Amino acid sequence: MVKETFLNVLFPRRCPVCGEITSPAGSLICPSCFLKLSFVKTPVCKKCGKEIVDETMEYCGDCMGHRHAFESGVALLNYDETARTVMAQIKYKNKREYLDFFGAAMAKRYERTVERMAVEAIVPVPVHPSRRRARGFNQAEVLAEVLGKKLGIPVKPEMLIREKRTRPQKELTAAERLKNLSGAFSAREGIHGIRRVLLVDDIYTTGSTIEACARVLRNAGVEKVYFAVICMTGGR
Repeated sequence: MVKETFLNVLFPRRCPVCGEITSPAGSLICPSCFLKLSFVKTPVCKKCGKEIVDETMEYCGDCMGHRHAFESGVALLNYDETARTVMAQIKYKNKREYLDFFGAAMAKRYERTVERMAVEAIVPVPVHPSRRRARGFNQAEVLAEVLGKKLGIPVKPEMLIREKRTRPQKELTAAERLKNLSGAFSAREGIHGIRRVLLVDDIYTTGSTIEACARVLRNAGVEKVYFAVICMTGGR
């Protein structure tokens, strides 16, 4: 407690939404800024976890029209303007400490869901080594470490490798995104024996990255792949 208080004085926590020092000291987010976040609300698609309008429907339009290699997934926030700004701060302004809040919030909300998944390992979506060098870290791996610590599940970043640097996904259509990621990932040797994993990433847009990683893991012998992300596009 003394060490934590000392660190809070030297390196005060800043709110991921407004960027100001949080109050009370040591808080991970301002109470007023917490209310600005658009948390995913039910009903949601039983496959990808995206908000859906009609509570009589089990799946969103995308999941009804496509088969996925993953079992199901969950998301914390809708990817609105507030979330977009925060994610940009994390990825491009080295605000990796903001992931402490999002990891803790995800663990608190989905602890029982993850328990039901019975996953044996958390696997962060890897970034290409050149991108990691430029950024200094992989945001998915930092998030996975927070989740793993909170949930008591081992984190295995070594299970997936990013083989090639692809074109920016935001420039592409859904079909082009999946094609762009073809051959982008591979599974390391030594993952045999792990049958259920939880993929972790920051943003789910069309699901092409999660899908590509899930296919590689399934081909390597993993039986069930689930996922958890901070942000999900396409909410109500």
